[in-house]
Amino acid sequence: MSDLIHTPHSASYSSVFQFSIRNPRFNNTSASRRPIAIITPITVSQVQSAVLCSRRHGLQVRVRSGGHDFEGMSYISSAPSQPFLLIDLINLRNVTVDVPTKSAWVQAGAVLGELYHSIASASGTLAFPAGICPSVGVGGHISGGGYGMLLRKYGMAADNVLDARLVDAEGRILDRAGMGEDVFWAIRGGGGNTYGVVVSWKVKLVPVPRRVTGFKVSKTSEGSLTKVIQRYQHVVDKLPDDLIIDSAAAQGQTIIQAEFLGLYLGETESLLTVMKQSFPELELTEEGCTEMSWIESALYCAGYPKNTSYDELLNSRNSSSLQFAKLKAKSDYVQRPLPVRALQGIWRSFDQVEAGPPLVQMVPHGGRMSRISNSSIPYPHRSGNIYKIQYFASWFGEDKKVEKRHLHWINGLYRFMTPYVSNNPRGAYPNSRDLDLGVVWGEQYFKHNFERLARVKAAIDPSNFFRNEQSVPPFVRMTTGRV
Repeated sequence: MSDLIHTPHSASYSSVFQFSIRNPRFNNTSASRRPIAIITPITVSQVQSAVLCSRRHGLQVRVRSGGHDFEGMSYISSAPSQPFLLIDLINLRNVTVDVPTKSAWVQAGAVLGELYHSIASASGTLAFPAGICPSVGVGGHISGGGYGMLLRKYGMAADNVLDARLVDAEGRILDRAGMGEDVFWAIRGGGGNTYGVVVSWKVKLVPVPRRVTGFKVSKTSEGSLTKVIQRYQHVVDKLPDDLIIDSAAAQGQTIIQAEFLGLYLGETESLLTVMKQSFPELELTEEGCTEMSWIESALYCAGYPKNTSYDELLNSRNSSSLQFAKLKAKSDYVQRPLPVRALQGIWRSFDQVEAGPPLVQMVPHGGRMSRISNSSIPYPHRSGNIYKIQYFASWFGEDKKVEKRHLHWINGLYRFMTPYVSNNPRGAYPNSRDLDLGVVWGEQYFKHNFERLARVKAAIDPSNFFRNEQSVPPFVRMTTGRV
């Protein structure tokens, strides 16, 4: 049992707690905010036991898969008076690929790198549309939507789920038929730790060509960065579905630099024709393109060195949290191209931060994303959005003044962007949890889907056993005046 149950009195407690933390902001939290015990089950029946035991003793439950949680809500609590148990799914990580049916069962504790490796080992022409960071846990990623480089072709990870196995508050194991279509709808993007513990997902695998093309193009503030970004905003959601171009701008040592990361489901010659017609301002050349397999593109987009074996994806979970910067993130959706004054305001804000480069990332929508209904799954930010924009403040060390300066920067930029982003309500990405949103978070994450999510919650978990600071409650909150 010592391999399964870890208490503050166990020698293993601190190492197990910290191993999957990807945001070091929460490494040194007080004991009152940490779980009174960590369970690392190796069977689904042990998850059932942990749930039933917690209910019997009046404990909350938190569930962790990969640990990429911007606010740490999967493993710490902001309510010290409420003790809780952490169910860490790190040992539930099996992946079974079925090539004939183009599907796979993946346990929720697997990380994306492990899932991608299993798919590539079984087929060179199948993939799964999820994120570029291989250490992200499958469970949380799908629970909040999950976007990646196949977004415009096939939608989000949660759009490509066929079935799931859920341990509910009564300790029952429910599949899609057992939980019903309303609960199955809710768990695909309605947020984790809300409806039960999803222990495995059956996902739909999508076809990809044997050769795809990737590219990375850098632009600087000394050149035509603002001009290129302006053009980017007008075309990026209208490109062919087979092409996606992410953009990320950061403050370098002396200049602002933006990197455009692209993936095209085809060969270089065809890509260059598309870019010449639609986005010549990026000045993409044949020399700047790299043809590769889909699994090689997963390594390429994640920033692995050239010629890295895809077997390295099996080590994705072993990244220590100490290698990561402390992080605060916010998100918005852009429905009209940002004017020059807004872009210049972003660039100016970069000069206000020291000891940790700020980052602004643009993830395009359009394509398949615009053709999926806003209520198909809980994720509502579809048609009408050009791209999702995310702001990241990052820093190292324990200096509270440094932390305060970075939080001040990101809050200031978020206020500055108010006139330029979606409103009524202002949108936010469910997987970019932001406790600063306060009581209006439900509408910002889910818009009109929030009321339905609350009804589902009331049906599957009326006592609100599964909860965190931003889990869906079993009732509808009055927020901005609408029910």
